[in-house]
Amino acid sequence: MTVTSVPELFIYPDRAALNRAAADEFIRCANEAIRARGRFTVALSGGSTPRELFAELASEPYRSRVDWSRVHFYWGDERAVPPDSPESNYRMADETLLSHVPVLPENVHRFLAEEDPGVAAAEYERTLRDSFGDALPRLDLVLLGLGTNGHTASLFPHTLALDEKTRWVVAVWVPELNTSRLTLTAPVLNHAATIIFLVAGRDKAHVVEQVLHGPYVPQDLPAQFIHPDDGKLLWLLDQDAAGELK
Repeated sequence: MTVTSVPELFIYPDRAALNRAAADEFIRCANEAIRARGRFTVALSGGSTPRELFAELASEPYRSRVDWSRVHFYWGDERAVPPDSPESNYRMADETLLSHVPVLPENVHRFLAEEDPGVAAAEYERTLRDSFGDALPRLDLVLLGLGTNGHTASLFPHTLALDEKTRWVVAVWVPELNTSRLTLTAPVLNHAATIIFLVAGRDKAHVVEQVLHGPYVPQDLPAQFIHPDDGKLLWLLDQDAAGELK
């Protein structure tokens, strides 16, 4: 394995401090990108920890610290459900963040997850190509979570998505969940300028230790595939999630 980035690890005493730190980093990335290129591109994640981050960003003082009209929102993955489903990552982001800040509707690039998964994946790849051209997308920021089984985005252990090298977006059948998911592939995720793993909770402590310090077995622990080609990799953890790190 060739590792192209060294993770930067930050541990916070509780979830509130973790969320504030993540919000600060989001705002820093956003303002830096807007100053440099006039826009900020971010891929959001689902889950309970990002929900808390999004609520933080929608509140003051964070809400006033970025020009939301220049932020373009994408998603790292999505469930194969309509946008009004309680399971939808888009719906969660809309309820907690997007509907509370002055984002432009045309800058919200959701998966059309109500369609056939294969069709939705192909359409999302076209969306990325419309935004970034035919070169591999260079997202300014990718937010990722970590499952207790080592998955991140919808890169689940021993699924076909892990072997994808050319497509940017795939539909993947996840046997353990008996459902389909849509996900950006590792080449797209790893081409981001900054990647943040945001992990909280005692139930994540063992898998955090395995991913960061265990043997390199990415088919078992897909989060180990995440190493930016030319960017920063940040792990932001609360004290509980860091409990088994030495």
